[in-house]
Amino acid sequence: MNSVDVALKESLEIEGATGVALVDFTSGMTLGKLSNIHNFDLEIAAAGNTEVVRAKIRTMESLGLQDTIEDILITLGRQYHLIRLLSSHTGRGLFLYLVLDKSRANLAMARHRLRTIESRLDM
Repeated sequence: MNSVDVALKESLEIEGATGVALVDFTSGMTLGKLSNIHNFDLEIAAAGNTEVVRAKIRTMESLGLQDTIEDILITLGRQYHLIRLLSSHTGRGLFLYLVLDKSRANLAMARHRLRTIESRLDM
């Protein structure tokens, strides 16, 4: 089992990762963050992505979908933004938010590594 600090560190070691945060989407609060770039505000990005998660959950409820969100991918010109909802009982209401440099990242590998990190995260 990993602590939040270890999970954030491991996430930032993913090839192409430039920032990562653990976010409570019920409140929009960032519970932890790490970044190796200075001109990107993870707090603002996490709060904005909270709205993305909430909107997707509302849409699924409106459609009567009885399913769960694994992750949400936002593709920008130079970045991938990957939102991984925690599936453990103690992690409900939380997501890992990973920012990747598109030119250096392998998206499939990043998703796989983030899934592994999430599965070992001890809340």
